[in-house]
Amino acid sequence: MTGCGGGDTGGESTSAAPAFEVAKDVALTGSPTFDKIKSSGVVRIGVKEDQPGLGYLDAATGERSGFDIEIATWMAASLGVAKDKIEFKAIPSANRETALANGDVDLYVGTYSITDKRKAIVDFAGPYFITGQGLLVAKDNTDIKSEKDLAGKNVCSAVGSTPIQNIRENFPEAKPQEFDLYSKCVESLKNGDSDAVTTDQAILLGFASQDPDNLKVVGEPFTVEKYGIGLAKGDTALRTFLNKTLTDGGATWTKIYESTLGLSGTKVDQPAVDQY
Repeated sequence: MTGCGGGDTGGESTSAAPAFEVAKDVALTGSPTFDKIKSSGVVRIGVKEDQPGLGYLDAATGERSGFDIEIATWMAASLGVAKDKIEFKAIPSANRETALANGDVDLYVGTYSITDKRKAIVDFAGPYFITGQGLLVAKDNTDIKSEKDLAGKNVCSAVGSTPIQNIRENFPEAKPQEFDLYSKCVESLKNGDSDAVTTDQAILLGFASQDPDNLKVVGEPFTVEKYGIGLAKGDTALRTFLNKTLTDGGATWTKIYESTLGLSGTKVDQPAVDQY
């Protein structure tokens, strides 16, 4: 399991992200999604924009940064699309399957956990990262040390996310709270309306690194979450192509990690893709 330690995982990176060579004359037959991308010259990619170190939009500069953003840019380049031809679209967790099924986005790269339930609706390339569900609490909180301490506590996560489903199913004495964005859960925590925020530990460490005087991550990851690249159901040709890009691009993956989440000081290995 991948665990990301503390450190600077905010929007600004002190280590340059890799430059991606845009592929020319890409041969990919049998993919309706690729045909649409090639015809328009643009790829639309669903992302998060409130997750420091992963998918983050700097409101002041308009710049996007993070591990997921770099993975998305790399996938676009492999398909022959330059960065300035990517249309990033912020899609809330609850709307990801709909956005892919309706063709609102061509790909989704935003801490999107691969599950059997989702695989019935969309397909996934990857996984390209593995983490686990964790807990974020106020710095002065001494009551919550792990997931065993959630009884009677207000626990916040994103609407439709895997973590909030896990809380409902496996921690029935906790009191679930939901917002469309994790950043709203963090604000609720800071305001004292929530006792804990739960999602993937990598995301929580990003928030904690932004405000270490007031926030902390507690306990160890208590699930395994495999992040995949979401795409339209049945587009096997595109899924196979993206999986090959991931498999052949180990050096690129490592550079992406080191320039984003790796700034935490943690080193991890790229996971093997699932050729389902």
